[in-house]
Amino acid sequence: MTDVSELGAAIKQICEEKGIPFASVIETIESALAVAYRKEFSKKGYDIRAEFNPNNGSSRLYEVLTVVADELFEEYEKEKELSQEERDEILAKEREEAKKKQDAGEEVEKKKRFNPKTDITLTEAKKKKKDAKEADELKTELKTPTGYGRMAAQTAKQVIIQKLREAERETLYNLYKDRSGEVVNGVVQRVEGRMVFIDLGQAVSMLPPQEQIPRETYYSGQRLKVLLLSVAKTNKGPEMLASRAHADLVKALFSEEVPEIGSGEIEVKGVAREAGSRTKISVKALEDNIDPIGSCVGQRGTRVQTIIAELGGEKIDIIEYQEDPVKYIISSLSPAKIISVKLNEKDKTAVAEVKEDQLSLAIGRGGQNVRLASRLTGWKIDVFKSADEPQPDEEAKEEGEEEKKEEKPVEEKPKEKKE
Repeated sequence: MTDVSELGAAIKQICEEKGIPFASVIETIESALAVAYRKEFSKKGYDIRAEFNPNNGSSRLYEVLTVVADELFEEYEKEKELSQEERDEILAKEREEAKKKQDAGEEVEKKKRFNPKTDITLTEAKKKKKDAKEADELKTELKTPTGYGRMAAQTAKQVIIQKLREAERETLYNLYKDRSGEVVNGVVQRVEGRMVFIDLGQAVSMLPPQEQIPRETYYSGQRLKVLLLSVAKTNKGPEMLASRAHADLVKALFSEEVPEIGSGEIEVKGVAREAGSRTKISVKALEDNIDPIGSCVGQRGTRVQTIIAELGGEKIDIIEYQEDPVKYIISSLSPAKIISVKLNEKDKTAVAEVKEDQLSLAIGRGGQNVRLASRLTGWKIDVFKSADEPQPDEEAKEEGEEEKKEEKPVEEKPKEKKE
């Protein structure tokens, strides 16, 4: 095997291991060669570019000059004649004007100045290339060195390592940036205080305390399904936040577990959740021959039980969505039986009437049932006991009167006459 084939194989291996595009690795090598040349031959500030051929391992180096207007060179010559204080004064005025524009919301363009190391005037450029115009780049090939010094080689190595890391971070960000809102499988990598770090395979996501299910414990190696909330680009790579407490996690789990939801035959209309305790989810069938609740529950409850197990035993109420708000509110307050519902369209409030034995069931422990029903339907719901039922005081009064009726009068004995 030749050195060239070994080099090509090494580049391909790096691309496969890091998931980096081949072009990015070549670009990194070219950047490192240019940096090494500038370091070795004291070309700091010059626009040096390299072209690397991965097929034979050869490289070519160029010095690049950008064509600019002659007026910029004239301004440059005039500024050279000024003192340092005068130059500083000009720069201060330019910064002040730029700040005023920025404060006014105007776009601020950086003033272009002639740089003798990277720029060439249009007049001079036409001497080298007749059809040259502004913004063109003129390349002059440089003699490729047979080797580089220790410092230049070390610099090139550092550039390659840094560029490869940047390319790897960019690849990871591109891989996950469009996956916000998806459920992903992960393994708990480590737990630091209340912060949990989830290994997603190619990247690590954070599970902050506020996104954890209350009273759920986490340990290294534990397999979890999490909802990917956000993916942000940072200097250290993509920063990802995951959630176990978000209502959309339940929605996404149902979409995975129930084929009819995944295919669009059943639509999830709303989810109201108190993580770790209870969830209410409303579903609607988009086809007449489908039972939305039955499909979500599954045969012998297999589908919903799988989701409940994933959420650590969290209770789930599946409700059929109704266009009629009264019917929808009645369904959302299940398992309580509702007598009637009165709506106030203006304030979007509703009053639900129940029998006395259904009152605590409708309200729920700590008001949870009616609270979740309100979130699900979008109506503020108040629950009252039916006015038709006899009140406790009235009941006691009626019972007392009945007892009096049932009591028989005591017959008095006739008094004996004294002689």
